[in-house]
Amino acid sequence: MTTIDISQVSSLEELDALEEALNKEEEECDKKIDELLSNRSEIEFQLRTLSKKLANLKPVEAEAKHFAEVIRNTATLAEDVSAKVRVLDKAKNRVSECQQRVNDLLDLQQCSVGVATAMQNEDFEQAAAHVHRFLTMDENLLKHTAMDVSEGKNMDASFHKLHEAEQKLKQVVIAKFDEAVKDEDLASVERFFKIFPLLNMHEEGLGRFTTYLCSKLRETCQKNLTEAKLTRDKDKRASVIYADSLTLLFEAIARIVEIHQPLIETYYGPGRMLSVMEYIQKECDHQAKMIVDEFRKHRDFIRKIHIVTQYMNQKSETKIDPKELDLVLSELTLLNARTELYSRFVKKRVTNDVDVSITDESEKSEKLSNLDRLLKDGDTFRVMQVVLGQYILLEQYFMAESVQKAVEMDTLIEASSQESFVLSSMTDDVFFIVKKCIKRSLSSQSVDGVCAVINNACGILESDFADLLLSQLRQGFPSGYLDLAQAYSVLQSSFQHGKLQGSDIEKSRAHFVAYLNNTDTSMEYVTSLKSSLESSMNDSFGQHLTPYEKDKITSCLQGLASVNIRLKSVFEFGLSQLKSSAVKPRVKPWLDAFFHARTSYELDEDQFTDDSVPMQTFISDLDSILKSFKGCLSPSAYEAFINLVTTEIALQMEKSVLKNKFNRIGGLQLDKELRILVGYLTNATTWSVRDKFSRLTQMTILLTLEKVSEVADYWGKGPVTWRLTAQEVRQVLSLRSDFRSEDVKRLKL
Repeated sequence: MTTIDISQVSSLEELDALEEALNKEEEECDKKIDELLSNRSEIEFQLRTLSKKLANLKPVEAEAKHFAEVIRNTATLAEDVSAKVRVLDKAKNRVSECQQRVNDLLDLQQCSVGVATAMQNEDFEQAAAHVHRFLTMDENLLKHTAMDVSEGKNMDASFHKLHEAEQKLKQVVIAKFDEAVKDEDLASVERFFKIFPLLNMHEEGLGRFTTYLCSKLRETCQKNLTEAKLTRDKDKRASVIYADSLTLLFEAIARIVEIHQPLIETYYGPGRMLSVMEYIQKECDHQAKMIVDEFRKHRDFIRKIHIVTQYMNQKSETKIDPKELDLVLSELTLLNARTELYSRFVKKRVTNDVDVSITDESEKSEKLSNLDRLLKDGDTFRVMQVVLGQYILLEQYFMAESVQKAVEMDTLIEASSQESFVLSSMTDDVFFIVKKCIKRSLSSQSVDGVCAVINNACGILESDFADLLLSQLRQGFPSGYLDLAQAYSVLQSSFQHGKLQGSDIEKSRAHFVAYLNNTDTSMEYVTSLKSSLESSMNDSFGQHLTPYEKDKITSCLQGLASVNIRLKSVFEFGLSQLKSSAVKPRVKPWLDAFFHARTSYELDEDQFTDDSVPMQTFISDLDSILKSFKGCLSPSAYEAFINLVTTEIALQMEKSVLKNKFNRIGGLQLDKELRILVGYLTNATTWSVRDKFSRLTQMTILLTLEKVSEVADYWGKGPVTWRLTAQEVRQVLSLRSDFRSEDVKRLKL
């Protein structure tokens, strides 16, 4: 509440203002008091409830204090018990250590006596077992224990004997192992191989054993390679004999791993396969390099690579017949495929071994990185990378030259389907070659190889092949009198004589139609090839692809889509040539004749006819050209041709309509004739042609109205989308001689 100093009031006005302020403050105080009093009963109820709850809390407080005391006593007791348990555990551990030392002392004496007896009896396994037991003991602890029990001298003597026995046994085992290897005594080799880990000679044992295995592998490979050199050319496997030799090498390594991995894991423990493969891979690299060198020598590979390289770089005109490379390319893919399969086998075996033996992720990652380096840096995979690059070069040459030969041998043929349209032989030949090359690259099991061949194929199809089709279509479809029946007979006779027979114009027309069909058929072949390759990729690579490799293959296959885009542009160019030469010069005169025969569309009811003779004449002319092309064009090309003709008819007919005058009956007559035309074209194709005549149909709607005002019933209403603009609607309505121009102009559209 504000304090007021009355002595400061000097006038009646100030006193009145002070009184008014006090009244307002009093009113506010009254309101606050009323608000507080209104909640009095609720506050009193809460206070009574709180008093009752406070009374109930007193027993809870007493119990809480009791529980706290119990917990405190329990904690003290637990701490005391825990201390005693720790003391007991420590004592137990000391007793266990003492027992272990006593057992070690007893075992030491037994080992000292037993190793001498076993060595004397040449029981090397038993001697190694004694030494192995000795090596697991803590020598310093045993000496300290022996000093405590005054057995130091005896202990030193035992240690000395066992150390001598260890060194002697190591020398004996190495000598006996080498002797067994020399005598080719496999049983003894395995016997002493099992002793090495008992003497903590794991690396020594693995090194000597894998060296022995590699020597046997070397003998087998040399024998197989010698037999390969002596193979006669008439032998069934002569064309892939070096791929077979490499396969035998990898199979021999796989057998070594299959047979001896369980033995190594049993006596040396898991996690040793990477070390084993490091030894074996060196021998594998040496043998694989020898096989590839022999392949290059006996297949005259270096000369072929040199000639192809010089020719591809345009440094020489000397060429090789692609047939000479066919068998070599197949063997190259087999060489690479076998290497890829071997790589997967090694990775799977070593990876499984690392997963079982190592839990630390960083150490595991380091081991697997070492495995990758072992394979990639070895001569086997280096040589195969070179071979793969040479294969890609030869395959590119084979594909390009084979396609060129198919083009040079091009002749007209009849399609193998039920339709009798004509095309040239190069289309089937080119796509057979392309598909063969890509399928062959798939057998190499190399993603890089497959992608390279697909890219080369796309390049040939998109540039050389498409350019050839375009150059042929650029010659155009000869204009003049169009006797396609005669041209079709020329095509038929060409199947019998192997070349075009007839006049130059007929030859040119037949040639143009054949290459237009070539382009259309090629688009279908590319689509089919892409689908086939997607399926083949899954079958060839399965789950072995990394995400990066999958993206790479997908990107390469998209190149085929680019080929189709290019072929489509060529096909559309061919249609435009056909339009300018065969369609437009004929459709326009026919339509001019049709509208000329119908001298006027300002008709009376007696002049309206259900069957229009001029339209039937136009359809008859149109039918003749469509039937002629139907026998020559492929189904899809024929559909495109009809679409082309329909578009041209609609365009020319629309221009002719705008040049005439109509009354309502004349509009009905035009609507009837248009329906007859659309019905004919609809039956002639599987496509819907009504969309092409949508503007003309909307014109006939306007021309059949009884009054200008009826336009409002159609414009902007219903599901129909108007193709005519507001200006065009007024233009069409102005064709009605019975509509006043003022009414047309006043239309609000």
